[in-house]
Amino acid sequence: MKFKFLIIVIVAANFLSSVGLILAEPLYALEPPRFFSAIDDLPLMEGLVEDVGSVTVFETARGRIVEVFASGVMEQDRPLAFYNKALPQLGWQRKSSGLFQREGETLSLEFLSKAGPLPGSTSILTVGFRIKPSVN
Repeated sequence: MKFKFLIIVIVAANFLSSVGLILAEPLYALEPPRFFSAIDDLPLMEGLVEDVGSVTVFETARGRIVEVFASGVMEQDRPLAFYNKALPQLGWQRKSSGLFQREGETLSLEFLSKAGPLPGSTSILTVGFRIKPSVN
């Protein structure tokens, strides 16, 4: 009898833990996307950390000028692929690699890579995001 009870407990524990994993997964998927502090509709890609001290914002008669930087340990192709996919969903039209336009504004992405702290380690990539009025 004790053996049957032990088997039932093990099966129930496995079932409940698998249900818990299944239920936890959608909660993770519902995590709200992160956005830049100065550009509230520009998503901050996972793996990048915003340098809040780098934020520059100007309002001009022709529109806003915004500059912000974010860094992470990765290669340039990851953020480029992410923003090539994400920005058109937010109304930005891709004009060329790292260059987008929307509603009279131009958004450019610029990349600066530094060698990692250890020989052979992945590069530390800094991505500059600049929004300025479009030149028509």
